[in-house]
Amino acid sequence: MKIGYLGPKATFTDIAVRALFPGETAIPYLTIPECLDAVVAEKINIAVVPLENALEGSVNITLDYLIHEVNVPVIGEITVPIRQQFMVHPDNAERWKEVDYIFSHSHAIAQCHKFLYTHFKGVPCENSTSTAAAAKYVMDNPHLNAAAIANDLAAKEYGLKIVKEDIHDFAFNHTRFVILSKNNEIIQGQLDQFHGYKTTVMITLPDDRSGALHQVLSAFAWRNLNLSKIESRPMKTGLGNYFFIIDIEMKLDDVLIPGVIAELEALDCKVKLLGSYPSFKLKGADITQPSK
Repeated sequence: MKIGYLGPKATFTDIAVRALFPGETAIPYLTIPECLDAVVAEKINIAVVPLENALEGSVNITLDYLIHEVNVPVIGEITVPIRQQFMVHPDNAERWKEVDYIFSHSHAIAQCHKFLYTHFKGVPCENSTSTAAAAKYVMDNPHLNAAAIANDLAAKEYGLKIVKEDIHDFAFNHTRFVILSKNNEIIQGQLDQFHGYKTTVMITLPDDRSGALHQVLSAFAWRNLNLSKIESRPMKTGLGNYFFIIDIEMKLDDVLIPGVIAELEALDCKVKLLGSYPSFKLKGADITQPSK
């Protein structure tokens, strides 16, 4: 299979791909929309893109593009622990405390705020399209005496030296990545990574009905369906117009979830099933293997 992901090589998305699809052909894309467009055009079989970070919240470009631009079902998700490392070009390893610039993705910079404020107050932090892109840039420009914030795989892939490990503010930081495909691809994963099943729906409320959201949540509650997430996003049709993304902690069945959908449609809600899929958590998988 051809697996597209948010590149370049050695991003956290690449780690997710290597863990779930070892040995498959991995194709990096510069942006999330490019990756999603590629799976729609069937240039790739599967797309893997970030959806949510435990500290920074949802990746809005992923959500909005899935809702407004493409129609691709979610066939799986994987949660990856996020460990940020401070790395420099080997030529600058002895003077890493005097770096002039720090490059990384905006989320990674935010996740390492305490470390940067304590040790590099006043040093410019420049945004990159990804943590791996920052690592590659630092490797390609040793004259800048710059540092990158990225993962272990990026340091190995681009030949940088890690001078300070685990600089993130919170040890429990994780990112969820969704796996999308136009076909019903089967995701095996490793047995120790499997975490259960989820079903995700998008719900649009009827106009000007008092208590509509309460009625929606009640339809899940009296059926004892556990919701792991509910999030509102603008419909882009005017201020005050929102839809809701809801994650249900179970696989699509023949009774309970169809019953919820029927009840909500009877209340004039619009309901779209985004996917029912296995959920994985990365636990000790070998992420250092080269991708094709």
